[in-house]
Amino acid sequence: MDKRDCLLKILQERSLIPVFQPIIAMHDGEIVGYEGLVRGPVDSLLPMPQDLFETAIQHDLLLALETLCLFQVMTAFLEQSMKSRLFANISPYALLNGVLDNPLLVDLLAPTSPLAGRIVFELTEGTPQMPSADVVAGIRRLQDKGFSVALDDLGEGFSSLRLWAEACPQFVKIDKHFVTGIDKKPVNLQFVRAIKQIADKSNATLIAEGIETRAEFLLLKELGVCCGQGYFIGRPAAQPSLTASSAVLECMQLSYAGDGAWLKTVLRRGPQARLLLNKVPTVDVTTNSEEAHEILLAHPDLEILPVLDDGLPVGVLNRTMVDKFSRQYIRELYARQSCALFMDKAFIAVELDTPIVALSQLVLAQGRKRFADGFVLTHAGSYVGVGSNFALMQEMTSLQIKEARYANPLTLLPGNVPINEQIEVLLTNGVSFCACYVDLDNFKPFNDVFGYAHGDELIKLTARVLSTVADQDVDFVGHIGGDDFFMLFQSADWERRCKQILTEFDDAVCKYVTHAEFGVGIYTAEDRRGNDIEYAFPSVSIGAVLVQPRQFESCHQIAAVAAEVKKAAKKIPGSSLYVDSRGGLPATLKALAA
Repeated sequence: MDKRDCLLKILQERSLIPVFQPIIAMHDGEIVGYEGLVRGPVDSLLPMPQDLFETAIQHDLLLALETLCLFQVMTAFLEQSMKSRLFANISPYALLNGVLDNPLLVDLLAPTSPLAGRIVFELTEGTPQMPSADVVAGIRRLQDKGFSVALDDLGEGFSSLRLWAEACPQFVKIDKHFVTGIDKKPVNLQFVRAIKQIADKSNATLIAEGIETRAEFLLLKELGVCCGQGYFIGRPAAQPSLTASSAVLECMQLSYAGDGAWLKTVLRRGPQARLLLNKVPTVDVTTNSEEAHEILLAHPDLEILPVLDDGLPVGVLNRTMVDKFSRQYIRELYARQSCALFMDKAFIAVELDTPIVALSQLVLAQGRKRFADGFVLTHAGSYVGVGSNFALMQEMTSLQIKEARYANPLTLLPGNVPINEQIEVLLTNGVSFCACYVDLDNFKPFNDVFGYAHGDELIKLTARVLSTVADQDVDFVGHIGGDDFFMLFQSADWERRCKQILTEFDDAVCKYVTHAEFGVGIYTAEDRRGNDIEYAFPSVSIGAVLVQPRQFESCHQIAAVAAEVKKAAKKIPGSSLYVDSRGGLPATLKALAA
């Protein structure tokens, strides 16, 4: 049996396997719908969707396959009594060739069907390609019949952007390419932010596809993307869960605060692009090339001349236009035509509140040949001015000097200024978190007896333990100085992590002092009065303060309370955690010895 015969058998026996992948609301974890997908029989030659559709296209069986997919997905959805929306895939080819008029689907699509008002037809990229005007007309006919439409894989090509503008779908799905690694790729982040602005203005619900990690989920949630779909949320299954997973529900309580990555300043703090704003002349798409050329000649310091269309930047003219107009016949041929013929559409445009860290990543991604062009600055998508890359690099240099100045030179962890800034960010955002003052016990005598080099190693050991135990996606670790550290937990399991710090620190110190042959148990050192005192090897004390929204007004108040609680922790022998929960009620203090 070849693949064609295998497909014919599947069509005849209706042996496709429907599976459903949940789509959730990012702000509360509620399941808003399921995308209906299909698999071939496991023991067949066509177990995967790609194999099924490639074979169908090759042997002119696409309409038959899509009809059966829709029938089996809708039927299985009804059989499981799922109450939310069903996102059903359909290609433009099938839509325009009458698949939805097939007798097999008529009852399922009727106004009296249990599915009425709950079907979202998800328009997929497909072959053969169909004329854009026909596809738009087909989408509008669907909408006129009361069906919702989702545009799939936005960003995969320019055709999808044109369809969005002309057909006004109710849902738009961002292609997985721009979601994957968004927490590490500034260009992807900028793309999604721009798409969200368009979605907000067009009243389309945005769905991010391909969310596979918690960091991606948290960042997309922070950006305000409405809905999400992907393996982190839920894998396709024949009988999918009707509620969000525990991992998703945990994320509902968190905000993104990645430690050490460029993203920490991308969304939260740091100098913004508005510092680089310059006002320069502009032209409209209706301006002819001769006028634009004259403006560039009259302003020799102008690197780019923005081209606007109804206040929105659509391109830039750079100094190469001057060179082109100096060529023979070029001026005569194009002088009266629109300057848009010469504009560069691949320019950088960012919002005024874009942190310069993210902007610098975008500029570097363009390469050195475009460095002189600078960038365009916008507010809510509308043009406000331009900025130069030279000024951007000056700001970046100043920022790096500042960060180096405030980082602890021994551990390279953020120092007092960044710690206070991060606390203020959390207070401003109105999120709950746990502030922990971490201090070493008996560190001074250890440092005096065994030398500052071993003391430094102990400090670095502490920094490694704290950084390892902290959740890199949502927690923050800072080094106040000496043997004092500060942690900001947004992890729901912060108490378990604190106890883990106690255990791992004690184990690491034991291994270190054993390896250095300092002995075990206790050692003798002189106190300030010259008396010999027996000391235990260093332990760690953690004073934890649970912070609720609007409970404190400043970082200084939190630091003061944390210092007080840390003192209580240090009165407990050995490594210990002392928790102060205030929240407007009488203080509840508890000590948890390691």
